[in-house]
Amino acid sequence: MAQITLEHVSKYYGDMPVVRSIDLTVDDREFVVLVGPSGCGKTTTLRMIAGLEEISEGTVRIGARVVNALPAKDRDVAMVFQNYGLYPHMTVFDNMAFGLRMRKVAKSEIHASVTEAAQFLGIRELLERKPRALSGGQRQRVALGRAIVRNPQVFLFDEPLSNLDAQLRGDMRSEIKKLHQRLHATIVYVTHDQIEAMTMGDRIVVMKDGLIQQMGTPMEVYSRPVSRFVASFIGSPAMNFVDCTVEQRAERLCFVNRDMQLGVPPGQAARLAGHIGRPVTIGIRPEDLRSAEDHTAADATIDAKVEVVEPLGHETLLDMNAGHARLVGRFRPDATVRPGEPIRLAVDVARLHAFDSATGVAIR
Repeated sequence: MAQITLEHVSKYYGDMPVVRSIDLTVDDREFVVLVGPSGCGKTTTLRMIAGLEEISEGTVRIGARVVNALPAKDRDVAMVFQNYGLYPHMTVFDNMAFGLRMRKVAKSEIHASVTEAAQFLGIRELLERKPRALSGGQRQRVALGRAIVRNPQVFLFDEPLSNLDAQLRGDMRSEIKKLHQRLHATIVYVTHDQIEAMTMGDRIVVMKDGLIQQMGTPMEVYSRPVSRFVASFIGSPAMNFVDCTVEQRAERLCFVNRDMQLGVPPGQAARLAGHIGRPVTIGIRPEDLRSAEDHTAADATIDAKVEVVEPLGHETLLDMNAGHARLVGRFRPDATVRPGEPIRLAVDVARLHAFDSATGVAIR
């Protein structure tokens, strides 16, 4: 396997920048997920690594080699696509063996490699079928197998699960993680699904408008988002946002608006002291809202009205209005509230996030 290094890499279509001078290092054997909304540049970045898109500026290295001028076939990478990319007239065996045959690998070695990969992926009994006789999940396993048998330095995945139903996506997430653990592979994985990003990657790279917004482990990005955009994109349900001002009330700083007043914990007062009288946006994760029946001395309370109740079995989501703020909270599965009922919420203010209202940047 190999390290991937991008230095000041950009991609332009005419005068329009799609990827703008990004720097990124994917360590040997690391699983890195590029995540962001449609059009953020994540797939273009992946395709520049693969050699399927020409680099406008900057340098891409795979291992010690600069690969800017190398065609895709010479970069020793394997790419798994969203639409599988299987040859419909070939059997599963022939689809998986195609790349090895193009490289003039011996027949005995091809047979051994394809059989071993098919056994690992649970598709050995499908080797004589053609793609039209396979389910979506089986086709994706064939596409994975075709990548595995090549034994490349780098695996690249471009939204490979987006065509599958929810259950199959969960199964295939596990398969790809097992693949990484077994092969100790260097993997770059593109998705717009933050659940895939959180559950699969060693590190997440959040992108927007062709720029990297934040990099870190899943929990680093979730717990310490650098901006309102990152906070809103990572987490399901998304973080709640409430516009306030920072005001001095008696002996402490508070987040204040016409509907609520939440005290700033002493440990956070220093970072907010320079924002007194200025508008800020506070962020509250849905799991940090609880019924006031469960509140402690460290909590503040918010009065709200329940609008929608969504029982999910393992939990209940409540969609609520707190004056001019819309809040979504995660509650126990046995929550008994109904739409239209008032509810008093408890929030641990120590877990609040604060963002500059003008720039969206987290206040550290």
